[in-house]
Amino acid sequence: MDIKDLQRENIRTLKPYSTARDEFKGQASVFLDANENSFGSPLPANYNRYPDPLQLDLKDAISKIKGVPIENTFLGNGSDEAIDLIFRAFCNPGKDNVIILPPTYGMYEVSANINDVEIRKVDLLSNFQLDLEKIAESIDKQTKIIFICSPNNPTGNSINREDIETILANFKGLVVIDEAYINFARQKTFIQELTEYANLVVLQTFSKAWGLAALRLGMAFSSRQVIDILNKVKPPYNINQATQDLALAAVENIGTVNDWIKITVSERERLSTALAALPIVQKVYPSDANFILVAVNDALAIYNLLVDKGIIVRDRSKVRLCEGCLRITIGTVEENNALISILENLS
Repeated sequence: MDIKDLQRENIRTLKPYSTARDEFKGQASVFLDANENSFGSPLPANYNRYPDPLQLDLKDAISKIKGVPIENTFLGNGSDEAIDLIFRAFCNPGKDNVIILPPTYGMYEVSANINDVEIRKVDLLSNFQLDLEKIAESIDKQTKIIFICSPNNPTGNSINREDIETILANFKGLVVIDEAYINFARQKTFIQELTEYANLVVLQTFSKAWGLAALRLGMAFSSRQVIDILNKVKPPYNINQATQDLALAAVENIGTVNDWIKITVSERERLSTALAALPIVQKVYPSDANFILVAVNDALAIYNLLVDKGIIVRDRSKVRLCEGCLRITIGTVEENNALISILENLS
């Protein structure tokens, strides 16, 4: 597969914006090329200079953790930027289509609508796995992307690996696997398959396990061809220097992050067991994420009760296949105990 054949014609011929930092490579002591404030900044850190447009130091640190070369790594302002850029680079507005698999992360549909790209929805099966037959029936010559969220949001389960591999091997467009919750999963990441599938894009994030949601830092891993295209269409300085500095400091504390992951997984099992024992709970769905989907007797009433008690969960009861369900993020031990106590008293 030649990825260049998938990109939009205007993107193929696009001349990207050239920054001052792109044009000069090397060492210097006086920078008079980018119209910056040469006196510094009013902050303790020196933020008067534009950041590295390709975030090479941060990518190098991420590479050591993920085992993915820098040239196969894209950093975005959250995973949402990577999702949007994929639409803008590969989908012709009003002509191409993409496939999403509800219930799933809502930004795929939002980005498609913003970019005027047709959405073809193929619902997951009742066990929240892929309907391969209907996916195959929905594909035509204008289908550019299939989005697969695994572990899936809002259901929490990992998608069967063999089913994903079937799509990767047979679909002639991009397959985007959103692994925002992969750190909490039993299933292995698909970044190990990057060298096998040129059309594979894997999304990960610093928002969940790393606890850096406020920084808005997402990762996309793919073939060199795809990454080069994303770098071509992205804004010149899409990751600010403060985010790069803080993320570099964070990756030095991977031991702490791994400890949080272990506690989250342990609490996920404890909370699932406790909730399953309550009369108001119909079912607790298995989860590979840092949240659980729980079917309850009266989702809206329980949601409102928890709001009154100062606890906010997500009401997913109106989402197809999630009828009557609440999505509950795994909190600290104390937060989970407070939730359990309130629901026990309700029972």
